[in-house]
Amino acid sequence: MAKTVLQFTLLFIALVLAQVLVFNRLYLFETALPLAFIYFILRLPVTMSTIWVMTLSFVMGLTIDIFSDTAGMNALACTVLAVMRLPVLRLYFPREEDLTIPEPSMRSLGAGVYMKYAMSMSLLYCMLYFAIEAFSLFNPLTLVLRIFGSSVLTFIVIMCIDSLMNQRSEKRL
Repeated sequence: MAKTVLQFTLLFIALVLAQVLVFNRLYLFETALPLAFIYFILRLPVTMSTIWVMTLSFVMGLTIDIFSDTAGMNALACTVLAVMRLPVLRLYFPREEDLTIPEPSMRSLGAGVYMKYAMSMSLLYCMLYFAIEAFSLFNPLTLVLRIFGSSVLTFIVIMCIDSLMNQRSEKRL
C-alpha cells in the first residue's frame, strides 16, 4: 500500500513538472497541445473509490491550473474525466474481475483495449478543456482542429509514457 502511494505521488509530481515545464510549451501549429498529465487519472486503480479519484483528479487539475494560469479549466475537466473514467473503461472491458492488475495499463488490459480507452479519454478531456476555454463556438473549425489535434498528440504521449512505465516495471520483475 505504501509503495503504491509513493509510486502515485512520484508519478503526480513527475507529470505536473513535465506538463508545466515541457508540454505547455509544445503548441504545435498553434493548434495541438499535449496534455500528458491526464495519464495520472487514467492510471489510477479501478478499485479506488470514485470520491478519491475525483479528489485526486481535482487536485491534479488545480495544480496544473495554478502553474499554467488557466483559471480552473483543468480542475473542472479533470473532475469530469474522473467521473467518466469507469464508464468509459467498462465500454471496452466489461468485467473488472478479469483485470490482472487493478491499474489500467497496456499490460493489464491488452494493447487494443488500452488504446481505445486512452484515445476515448484523451478525446473526452480535450473536448471538455477546449469547450471550456472557448466558452462559445467562436470559430467551430478552429475548435474542432484543436480538439482532434490535441487528442491525437495527447494519445501519442500517453502511449509513450505507458510503454516507458511498463518497461521499467518489467525490468524489476
